[in-house]
Amino acid sequence: MTTATQTCPECDGALTINDSVRMSEVLECPGCRSELEVVATAPLLLALAPEVEEDWGE
Repeated sequence: MTTATQTCPECDGALTINDSVRMSEVLECPGCRSELEVVATAPLLLALAPEVEEDWGE
């Protein structure tokens, strides 16, 4: 298994990610605890995960 190092888009901290990540997978930054979403796998690209919104029963 290979790993890659990415930078958190929120705190610029380093994340070590293994090569088994998938599109739309949500990861947590160990530095700032932000939830990050895998938006691309080749090359690996992370973005802040969208906030979960309530639907208020709609």
